[in-house]
Amino acid sequence: MESFRDRYQAGRRLADALSHLRGASDVWVVALPRGGVPVASEVAAALGAPLDVLVVRKLGAPGHEELAVGAIASGGVRIVNEELVRYLGIDAAELDRIAERETHELRRREALYRDQRAALDVAGRTVVLVDDGVATGATMLVAVEALKELGAKRLVVAVPVGAPDSMARLREAADEVVCLLAPPELTSVGQWYDDFSQTSDAEVRSLLQD
Repeated sequence: MESFRDRYQAGRRLADALSHLRGASDVWVVALPRGGVPVASEVAAALGAPLDVLVVRKLGAPGHEELAVGAIASGGVRIVNEELVRYLGIDAAELDRIAERETHELRRREALYRDQRAALDVAGRTVVLVDDGVATGATMLVAVEALKELGAKRLVVAVPVGAPDSMARLREAADEVVCLLAPPELTSVGQWYDDFSQTSDAEVRSLLQD
């Protein structure tokens, strides 16, 4: 299975697979920062569509922050795993404190990336949701649910590479899924890129301003 040279080349290849959306007036491209932005910039350019980001922050369980009990996303969307919250005995006030802390970081990142520009209004639009790859799929699933809550008409998940089981879950959640490579053993997204160097905040800002 051939790997990608870098995120930009992956984006161009992904754009070819999305050519059926080219020129549609209601299509907007939304990236998961930071690594998804270079990929999405190529997709947006090829489709002639606007580009924006959707920031997602997980809500970590107290004392076990790596365990997500929910997530928040751009646009004020909050998703909570009620069953897990009950099991861990997290009360509403504690959950609010966790969400408030993560909301502060989410807003900081949005301000940094957008530089005071308003977020795109996705209501009634076809949204192409892009990342540089999907391993567990947890963040992408939250992003799909967030865009549904924000009123997106149709959701297309588009990634260069993804784990088959995660892509199967995303096919149930989204209207369409485009994934160029689905290796049976995906241990990390980066292994499918020759250059997987970290995308900087400055690069994200530059791409969003183009």
